[in-house]
Amino acid sequence: MKILTVVGARPQFIKAAVVSHVLRKKHQEVLVHTGQHFDYNMSQQFFDELSIPAPDYNLGISGGSHGEMTGRMLIELEKVLQKEQPDWVLLYGDTNSTLAAALAAAKLHIPICHVEAGTRTHCRTNPEEINRICTDHVSSLLLGCTDSAMDEMKCEGLADRGLLVGDPMYDAFLEYSGKREVTDIELQLLNGGTAEIPEKYCYLTCHREENTNRDEDLQEIFKAMEQLEFPVIYPVHPRNQARALRVARKMLLTHVILAKPVGYLESACMVKNAQLVITDSGGLQREAFFAGKKCVTLLDFVVWPETMVGNRNVLARPKAEDILEKIAILQEVSADYHPFGDGHAADKIVQAIEAAGK
Repeated sequence: MKILTVVGARPQFIKAAVVSHVLRKKHQEVLVHTGQHFDYNMSQQFFDELSIPAPDYNLGISGGSHGEMTGRMLIELEKVLQKEQPDWVLLYGDTNSTLAAALAAAKLHIPICHVEAGTRTHCRTNPEEINRICTDHVSSLLLGCTDSAMDEMKCEGLADRGLLVGDPMYDAFLEYSGKREVTDIELQLLNGGTAEIPEKYCYLTCHREENTNRDEDLQEIFKAMEQLEFPVIYPVHPRNQARALRVARKMLLTHVILAKPVGYLESACMVKNAQLVITDSGGLQREAFFAGKKCVTLLDFVVWPETMVGNRNVLARPKAEDILEKIAILQEVSADYHPFGDGHAADKIVQAIEAAGK
């Protein structure tokens, strides 16, 4: 079979790394990179570190409003699909790249396999929620990561297209998280120069619009970080770097280390060795869970309810007082709780596509 895979953002690169290696053993894969994440540390570094095959197409589309970006991707992806005529289109997650590819393939009557299907926040103001819902409803094969995702498919009348396979992010974490040591990592600082990672530290990632579009919200997050016991390492998303530097200078931060984005191997290592993880990333809160780390998620909606059993991971608003209160109630992660599968999701994803293609 010829399977055309569309990726565009960091979490999709990680999932594609484990699935493509299995897929290419028996099938032809055409890999399309939309360009949604284009910075080296957010894109090419992942391809290099994880030995992801070079994209057959790089559309170079990034920036602009959600509608503008999705529209441009839709136009260019349609051209690629018409040229390649794949048997299946393989999509991951909930980005604009995912939605654009789903619309293009559906209108050309090409079967779509959606990995990470059924994930719901029930928050319609979250743009990724719209992407997830639309993609699921035009897909032919829906592959869920968790039992809760399968339940959501049933509620929307999609169960007949759904299959539980586990989470390829868990596959990737098991395979790659031990390939770096903290002592080997040198942080590239935003204000110039480099720094070694402290012996004990907390790890912060914060990039969503609702947390970074206003100075006031970022100030509250930094205010909480300044009161933690250990230094806080914050690799800053490229579109938030100017704001983060401006706010940090205004506040005269002494406890938060602003760094350039790090690759997946470095990030996974830093998660494994952190005292605490604070994030607004759907992927990183799972990685914290995989590593058995306490986590505070800076969102007002639940993305992965499995991580929140027993206060292993708790939600907090971007307010210093709320963040600190939530940190105080965190509990240890149980080592015998495995809601994200057995670490063989990639094999099951390929097997599911093969079975559906017969």
